[in-house]
Amino acid sequence: MHTFRISLLAAAMFAAQAHAADSYGPYPVTLKGYSGDKTNSVAYTGQAARHALHNSLKKLAGKGNGSANADLKAQMMSYYAGKDAGRAIIDPTSKGAFKVKQTEVDAISKGKELKGKTYKGLVPGFPGGKTGPEVVEFLIDKASAAKGGYDASIGYDYPQLISKFLMGAVFYNQAVDNYLDEKLEADKKPNNKPYKKGAYYTGKEHSWDEAFGYFGAPAHAMSLSASDAYGIAKRKNLSVADADGNGVVDLVREMTYAHAYYAADSDKGGTNYLHTITQAFIDGRKLIMSAKGEALSDAQRSQLKAYAKTIKTNWEKVIAEATFKYAGSVYKDLGKLKIIVDAEGDPSKEMRKYVKHWGELKGFSLALQTSGRDLGDTAVQLNRLIGYGPILVDGSQVTGIADNGNIIAGPSKQAEGYKSYYNFGEYQVAMLKVQALLAKRFDLKARKNDATSEMAELIEKVNDKEAQEND
Repeated sequence: MHTFRISLLAAAMFAAQAHAADSYGPYPVTLKGYSGDKTNSVAYTGQAARHALHNSLKKLAGKGNGSANADLKAQMMSYYAGKDAGRAIIDPTSKGAFKVKQTEVDAISKGKELKGKTYKGLVPGFPGGKTGPEVVEFLIDKASAAKGGYDASIGYDYPQLISKFLMGAVFYNQAVDNYLDEKLEADKKPNNKPYKKGAYYTGKEHSWDEAFGYFGAPAHAMSLSASDAYGIAKRKNLSVADADGNGVVDLVREMTYAHAYYAADSDKGGTNYLHTITQAFIDGRKLIMSAKGEALSDAQRSQLKAYAKTIKTNWEKVIAEATFKYAGSVYKDLGKLKIIVDAEGDPSKEMRKYVKHWGELKGFSLALQTSGRDLGDTAVQLNRLIGYGPILVDGSQVTGIADNGNIIAGPSKQAEGYKSYYNFGEYQVAMLKVQALLAKRFDLKARKNDATSEMAELIEKVNDKEAQEND
């Protein structure tokens, strides 16, 4: 019996190791009638190019000198809305021994841009009644004129706002509301036809590949720990990233980007988002491949949709976990700021950290609302609790956008139904309510920077202070 148990354990361990070593491709060409020289049907270079565009745009958003800068704005717009040849990859680039293969966007994929793939709906959590592309272009305009991408007068960190929103509005939206949604239907990009004229992959193969590309995981993610996958984005260890052993990191198949990075960040705390999502992508791709170029049966499409549901559910959790984490960061920052302000010290250094964290919080909370799925009251509460801007030392907060395009900040109501938070204590309560809302709505597990246990005590303190002020 003892030997049997050991054998079972050994078999289970071997199976787990084999499973974990699974890679996203290469997969053979299954398209019937194809006579070219391609042997691998996997293709998501366009998505990798957009990751490089996003990363580079984020870097540019922090390059302003504090004055209107038409050249910088034009450069930023070329990375957002242009298809210009010769655009250098500003990030990720080689770092020490960590050598990156591609140095220009076109070396990954030619003629790619971000604007055309940006969520087209209105963004109610951002002032001015703007659509997704309008939000990004507005932020680009302001970033180009801000010193180092930071505007202390309103509490905006433009690199963070642009990046976190764009990750949702392009990568998340395109994957879950397009490729893993309508393109899984029988009449959309069928598996017995090429994705487009002249393609060497089927409609369903390429749709699935592009969704995987937007997630941002290395193809060999299943053989990586959360820390290893996270470290690739930080360009820490060439040997971990360089799966094919050629001495350079391929920005298509070997880099960690966007939400895969945040999945790994969460997983370092004990969750399993990165591997769950990646394995579902692999399983789905193998299912499509097993059809051997024939149209998927109803049963196959049903199973594929089940894999897609796993991906979408866990991807949403990744973004919600990040939102939760930064709500906790903002909560802690406010506590530190209160101590400094009460002591009549200089809050500028701590304020910079607070604004950065708020930009991440706000960007992720907006991204969460770009899936095409109506979050209903959850979205309303998130937008109201977080507001249009962080509360500043003088009690002001962004309330809207003027007709001339200037951002308005003040103590007045933001909009119909919106509450103003007039002190750090009240805004701290709001951050804890954000955490409680997210944890319940999305059944979060990692819950980094969880401060919800302090809610009751903080509410009591805030109420006591209000009572004293009214005496």
